[in-house]
Amino acid sequence: MTSLSTHVLDTTHGCPAVGVAIVLAGADDHLLFEGTTNADGRCPDLPAITTGRFRLTFAVADYFRSKGVDLPDPPFLDQVAIDFGVVEEEGHYHVPLLVSPFAYSTYRGS
Repeated sequence: MTSLSTHVLDTTHGCPAVGVAIVLAGADDHLLFEGTTNADGRCPDLPAITTGRFRLTFAVADYFRSKGVDLPDPPFLDQVAIDFGVVEEEGHYHVPLLVSPFAYSTYRGS
């Protein structure tokens, strides 16, 4: 099994994004996990995964609205979905999200 982690950083306010709803899905959109980020912007309860294709979806518009950001309707970014593949049968995959109401970035971290 491969461990998985994520870290959501709010680049507008310069802080970890607390309370972002996260969904992890596997092949054929099979739901594997639903949760929210903690005080450090992390979601420590993500399950171990196997090789294959996955999608992490982050509810960023709901998060920014909860911070008092006045978003257009519809928002430019509502949910950010990151599709990624796992090829290592053992190891660790870190999928961070740096996000603002109008931009995001991700990479394979360590």
